[in-house]
Amino acid sequence: MTVTDPTFGLEFFVQENGKLCILRLSAIGDVCHAVAMVERIQRMRPDIEITWIIGKVEYQLVQDMPGIRFVVFDKRQGWSAYQQLRRDLKGTRFDVLLLMQVALRANLASLMIRAKKKIGFDAERAKELHHFFITHRIANQKHPHVLDGFMAFADAAGIADGGIPRWHIPIPDEAGRSAQALLNGMQRYAVICPSASKAERNWTVAGYQEIACHLKSRGYAVILCGGPAGSEKALAEAIEVCGDIQLNLTGKTSLKQLLAILKGAELVIAPDTGPAHMATTVSTPVVGLYAHSNPVRTGPYNDIEHVVSVYETVIQQQKGKSWRELRWGARAKGQDLMALIKPEQVIAQIDRVPGTPDNRL
Repeated sequence: MTVTDPTFGLEFFVQENGKLCILRLSAIGDVCHAVAMVERIQRMRPDIEITWIIGKVEYQLVQDMPGIRFVVFDKRQGWSAYQQLRRDLKGTRFDVLLLMQVALRANLASLMIRAKKKIGFDAERAKELHHFFITHRIANQKHPHVLDGFMAFADAAGIADGGIPRWHIPIPDEAGRSAQALLNGMQRYAVICPSASKAERNWTVAGYQEIACHLKSRGYAVILCGGPAGSEKALAEAIEVCGDIQLNLTGKTSLKQLLAILKGAELVIAPDTGPAHMATTVSTPVVGLYAHSNPVRTGPYNDIEHVVSVYETVIQQQKGKSWRELRWGARAKGQDLMALIKPEQVIAQIDRVPGTPDNRL
């Protein structure tokens, strides 16, 4: 298959009242970034019929976004998931497929989708045989945030720039009410989401405890949030021992309830994890904690200036080069890198966030 650059003729890719398919299965943070691109398309081309192929868990967050046909791909079903996808899309032919995931699972899923044009990542970011599954690439970008990389798909499909990213993920009334019931009247609170998908990206228990103490001293009630995995619950329980945690909701919320809780928070502290990006979608400030991945690429989009990161130092030590000289997205390796982040660094960023007590004086 010949892959061409998206520099000519793509303005005609999605015809008036045409059909567009988006394939982005996971994860929560990346789906949050993708939502901004989808909403751009809806604003600029409301005539387009959008189908989004998405993972089962991620669907729970965005399922009620208006104007989108969602098709759930459940990876746990193995080969049956591909067969089901083919059945779900039987008889449908799209003008364009935006193949916004390079994992082999997503590449194989794209074979079940009939589309005149299939747009994928540029050569630098393509992997796992991605180029065999697409007809066109997005334009090369220098050091893009993941969200900006996703926006390049809309560019490639000829969808006009919609300005700054926007998010309107619905929170059903029932989810809002149940979240309020969990909060039990709590008005002014900060949220710590301590767990990432990989344990090595978690900060230390002692660090989180010191931050909880600081937040409490600043007049915040402190809430812990996270998923139902045993490791997440164990980390939250270890932090809770310090006595400065008012409420531990780890494993006790749906994604919609969590979104409502994050929306009501004045501040969120989190490592490289989905809830940090969920908070961004509801305009809650985030102090992100980074060591393994570059926050310029994967940090909370509206709060890069509030990130606490040792990534630049670590990657220089490990590779002997600045991250600017390396392949974009290069990760630092090591089990204890997050321990290099000092509580005083996090406290300094917390106190810099607009709306925190020190900034109200």
